[in-house]
Amino acid sequence: MKRSVIQQKFEEKIKMRLSGKPLDVIEYIFSDPQIQALHEYANIVSLKRLGFNDHGPVHMRKAALNALLMFDLLVEAGIRLNLEKEGVGTAEDSKIAVLAAALLHDIGMTVCRDKHEFMSVNLAIPIIDRMLEQFYHSNINKRVILKSLIMECIFGHMATQTIHTLEAGLVLVGDGCDMEQGRSRISTMLFDKPRVGDIHKYSSTGIEKVHISKGDKRPIKIHVDMTESVGFFQIEEVLFPKIAFSPVKKYIELEAGIIGKEIKKYL
Repeated sequence: MKRSVIQQKFEEKIKMRLSGKPLDVIEYIFSDPQIQALHEYANIVSLKRLGFNDHGPVHMRKAALNALLMFDLLVEAGIRLNLEKEGVGTAEDSKIAVLAAALLHDIGMTVCRDKHEFMSVNLAIPIIDRMLEQFYHSNINKRVILKSLIMECIFGHMATQTIHTLEAGLVLVGDGCDMEQGRSRISTMLFDKPRVGDIHKYSSTGIEKVHISKGDKRPIKIHVDMTESVGFFQIEEVLFPKIAFSPVKKYIELEAGIIGKEIKKYL
């Protein structure tokens, strides 16, 4: 199945930050026709049937890149994620779980919007099983642990279910950080009549850029540039609640503002 130019761009950005087994796993995911078909159909359902924003291949790659950027900042700051801290895995294992979950978290949109995080888990289970069999075939303990962690990361991405790991927290926040203008552009073009819930669509058009970088006092800084004040809705009703719900919150600085005007600091 042909991949778009922007999809390939994000794939390259992700791969540039990886080596060893995480790179092998990501190559496996990007080349898997079933995963690609699920991504494509999730977007058809989201955009054309339901009139929501992007939930397809580009979004899931952007969410994965966001989570990966934050993952690396935590490691750089000497923060150990749960698998390593609990003595049941390595940072490499955690990275694989985060990437796999981020790239599978919205495949449940092929079925429905309501509780799609649980649909994503159901659809992901056989994919997770064959992926882990491929890369951890001789280690049943790692397969059990990583499968459980990936499932937590997926069902926790909507901040509707309590999560307990930094890994799941990164997927949650990485998903929330994908709210720039381009994500709502297609749904805005397809549906030009106002409908209930459109504040989510129009508020995202006010988001110019989300920057993820090293923080001043904490390992991670998320800085959001806006062109219009309606973008504050995205910050305060979408992104901030996800960060507040995430175990990663204590490591994040969050600030936002209209370009050229005063910056509002949230964390």
